[in-house]
Amino acid sequence: MVTRQLPRPAELLELMQFKRPEFNGRKRRLEAALTIADLRVIAKRRTPNAAFDYTDGAAEGEISLHRARQAFEDVEFHPDVLRPAPEVDTSCEILGGPSALPFGIAPTGFTRLMQTEGESAGASAAGAAGIPFTLSTLGTTSIEDVKAANPMGRNWFQLYVMRQREISFGLVERAAKAGFDTLQFTVDTPVAGARLRDKRNGFSIPPQLTLGTIINAIPRPWWWIDFLTTPKLEFASLSTTGGTVGELLNAAMDPTISYDDLDLIRSMWPGKLVVKGVQNVADAARLVDSGVDGIILSNHGGRQLDRAPVPFHLLPQVVREVGKDATIMVDTGIMNGADIVASLALGAKFTLIGRAYLYGLMAGGRQGVDRTITILRSEIERTMALLGVSTLAELQPRHVTQLRHLVPITVTS
Repeated sequence: MVTRQLPRPAELLELMQFKRPEFNGRKRRLEAALTIADLRVIAKRRTPNAAFDYTDGAAEGEISLHRARQAFEDVEFHPDVLRPAPEVDTSCEILGGPSALPFGIAPTGFTRLMQTEGESAGASAAGAAGIPFTLSTLGTTSIEDVKAANPMGRNWFQLYVMRQREISFGLVERAAKAGFDTLQFTVDTPVAGARLRDKRNGFSIPPQLTLGTIINAIPRPWWWIDFLTTPKLEFASLSTTGGTVGELLNAAMDPTISYDDLDLIRSMWPGKLVVKGVQNVADAARLVDSGVDGIILSNHGGRQLDRAPVPFHLLPQVVREVGKDATIMVDTGIMNGADIVASLALGAKFTLIGRAYLYGLMAGGRQGVDRTITILRSEIERTMALLGVSTLAELQPRHVTQLRHLVPITVTS
């Protein structure tokens, strides 16, 4: 029998500790976000549909994006037991410089439309965390202003080769002058993908007011107040705007770019050169033979060719073919620090995050980006400790099995 007694006030006080209320709304909602998915929920609540869907969506049926995320969810880890890892070191060397974490911020276009702090928030957060930040050719903050936001950190620049080559050449020169150390030459956007959410939302640059957008804005007045009371959007490469994102891309991009353009940019750029958007082993091998410093396996976040290869599935094959001769990186679909750990175990030297960073930005500006980095850092450290590894170099292919839903059909004659 359990002996019962009247509760004693002093003992009750020991058992019940009242949490001090947090009156700062932004801090309160960000601290409540424990995962990138949580940040996505906050971002969706605080951002008009058109801007949110531009970030969240992908091309056509969004099959490529779904498959990329499914590939990471299908990872099976194989931990080593009785191998203590009380302290985990997440630092690495990438493309001739240090990074405190094995991921950087990927290039994103039209970023200040999502939240007005835009690339400045991303660059300053990256600098504070000791990781690289990448500015897009279609960024809404100038090369020089990104440098000012991240003066001591590592800044990278992503380049589209435009129909007007002089625009691209000028951007290369400005990025070099500003001390950007790595150039991402993007090859998967000869024309714009069919981003159907944007078409259905009537998403355009600049935003066009319709009855639907006005109704959608009513519960999100803060977004419009920020948009209307901050400096006018300016683009690094677009002198004129007006139209959907697809129309702007098709007007600016050149579908005739070739290895000759790559060679020309290589001759102009003094730093590291990587090619972003590689989607097969043969192209990876040819690019490495051409002398690039690295390649990024990417299908542009599923925003270009739907049903494109899953970069994470492609990773082990590319690493076997060219991993000894060039730096292999991967993006698309990363939503958890465990996704990053799995990529490193299979041979990637580095990863890039796009949507995960933008969800944080939309959820809370610079503080939201800080929260994204904090969440991913915690997940990386915890996954490594549970695997029994103390450094990134200890991660090996044996730690990961890729479970596949998609198995190619072998055709025999």
